[in-house]
Amino acid sequence: MGIVQPHTAEALRRTASIYERVKSVIPPMEWAAFADDIDAIHRLKRERNAIILAHNYQTPEIYHGVADIAGDSLALAHEAAKADADVIVMAGVHFMAETAKLLNPSSKVLIPDMKAGCSLAESITAADVRLLRQRYPGVPIVTYVNTSAAVKAESDICCTSGNAKKIVESLGVPEVIMLPDEYLAQNVAKETHVKIIAWKGHCEVHERFTAADITLYRRQNPGIVVLAHPECPPEVVAVSDFAGSTARMTEWVETKKPKRVVLVTECSMSDNVAARNPDVEFVRPCQLCPHMKRITLKNIRHALETMTHEVTIPSDIAVPARRAVERMMAVG
Repeated sequence: MGIVQPHTAEALRRTASIYERVKSVIPPMEWAAFADDIDAIHRLKRERNAIILAHNYQTPEIYHGVADIAGDSLALAHEAAKADADVIVMAGVHFMAETAKLLNPSSKVLIPDMKAGCSLAESITAADVRLLRQRYPGVPIVTYVNTSAAVKAESDICCTSGNAKKIVESLGVPEVIMLPDEYLAQNVAKETHVKIIAWKGHCEVHERFTAADITLYRRQNPGIVVLAHPECPPEVVAVSDFAGSTARMTEWVETKKPKRVVLVTECSMSDNVAARNPDVEFVRPCQLCPHMKRITLKNIRHALETMTHEVTIPSDIAVPARRAVERMMAVG
């Protein structure tokens, strides 16, 4: 690894057990560049009584190296609600930090980069939701968690990609409005008798995948198993072997142990699942989320050192938004 500075050598020693988890996906020289920050972050977490929640799309050095809890949006919401910590650092995007604050208002919630946004969250506003209520009076509004707190506040109940069908059917009505992901709404509509009115928001990562991509993966990799996220276009889901949330994709791989698999989603997901499943070969279609990648070890460390950037929500928004999220969690 070349010349190792004394402080890095000590950090490498202290983080050696962590590296064992990721050595199949992070080369030793890269780990040497990460070790000081990882070591410092663990020290700062103890000093601040802080925990780090990391989404499945974070890079392995964050996901496996410093996160206390890693998972999909639903899992992170549950963990935020029950966290006994003075500080929660969200290694994810802004709407996730807002959700953590909604569910754990007594903790200080930090996001390392305030510009870590989301194309879905930005595709709809609270004013849009109010107009939809006027256009479709009496029709319940189911809002994906990938939205701002202000949008959640105008909604009846939230959902994630993992529980969307269950949430829609739990309302016991013939018709719902589902915001803002058009493809998720269309994919759920194929699985239920409830009529779904969709918004035209898209995830800038998942909307790029096509059915032709899936055909190419199969041609180049005979026998491959294709798992797709339900934010992908319906034609992609239709030609995949399985569609589900990031948590359900992870569970599928760990349970079924396919010889070769492709996860049709953000590409860091493959690295994170591969680290725990070294016997599975992953074909990696690398579609990066530019917003998730704004979160780094260095700005997580900076967030804990300076206690920035704090996420706050006005009470007139927080109260109804929390109600929509809690209704979702009550259903499951």
